[in-house]
Amino acid sequence: MFEAVMLVCALEGMPCREALLPGFEAESAEACDVALRRGGAPTGARCRGAGEALAVDEVAPGVFVHRGLVEEPDASNRGDVANLGFVVGERSVAVIDTGSAAWIGEALWRAIRQRSELPVSHVVLTHVHPDHVFGAGVFAGAEVVGHDGLGRALAERQENYLESFSRLLGEAFLGTTAPVVDREIAESGEIDLGGRVLELRAWPTSHSSTDLTVLDRATGTLFAGDLVFDEHIPALDGSLRGWQVVLADLQGIGAARLIPGHGGPVLDWPEGGEPMTRYLDLLAADTRAAIDAGERLAGAVQHIAQGEAGAWQLFEAFNARNATVAFTELEWE
Repeated sequence: MFEAVMLVCALEGMPCREALLPGFEAESAEACDVALRRGGAPTGARCRGAGEALAVDEVAPGVFVHRGLVEEPDASNRGDVANLGFVVGERSVAVIDTGSAAWIGEALWRAIRQRSELPVSHVVLTHVHPDHVFGAGVFAGAEVVGHDGLGRALAERQENYLESFSRLLGEAFLGTTAPVVDREIAESGEIDLGGRVLELRAWPTSHSSTDLTVLDRATGTLFAGDLVFDEHIPALDGSLRGWQVVLADLQGIGAARLIPGHGGPVLDWPEGGEPMTRYLDLLAADTRAAIDAGERLAGAVQHIAQGEAGAWQLFEAFNARNATVAFTELEWE
């Protein structure tokens, strides 16, 4: 397989990378060149052998998932730290989350093209965090769908996110842009892929203020985004009390399997949510005990939820942050 690429550089004389131009794939270099000429590609585009495709597993018929590394994003892992997926219908394909950078979206595009020639009609973003949304620009022409608050949250945060991930990922971040949300879901909605319907549900503030889940009716597969973590310690960027309520509601959904935002990549449900319930409950209990004892925030965060330290990866990186958010919320109960 051959594909079209375009050189993307930070600045003249600075690092560059070859970025994919989706839609010009062909079985031969000659056919790819013909597609370039017909399609009005940008000046400087050229054809080469196809680049890397993202590794995905078919976890249910027509449902594919990529497991990201349980690590913090950096130059060595190039930001490949979140679970992503796509669902293939009879008429089109929907992507669920797109990764930390354009290169991940490109690799996801190649994985889709290895399995289907159908157009990608929708890109669903499960929440605002950059490790899930910054590959979306690759899927030009697809409708970008998210929570009712996603567009506003991206507008408020994207400058900081773009700067921080450019610094963290280096050359791997070249060509990456923030997504534009086309359709926002206030409560619930559907996507029809032809013979296959995806149910979308927006949730109250919990993990974040922009959480959205995707349920594939055909297979009972629930994409939970970061409402559910596995192995990777949960990261609180919203409301602890809200997250406890939402997680309990999620455990009442009769899903055959659940795709968490990190870890897994497939959990039995609802038992797969038990470690998270345990962690959030201890986080709340320890925080309330510290507040009742008159402790100050700086001292309390050093011991809150330490009983879970051996149960999660990246505990030291995230637990103090979680305790800070929890303390700030619960001290006003």
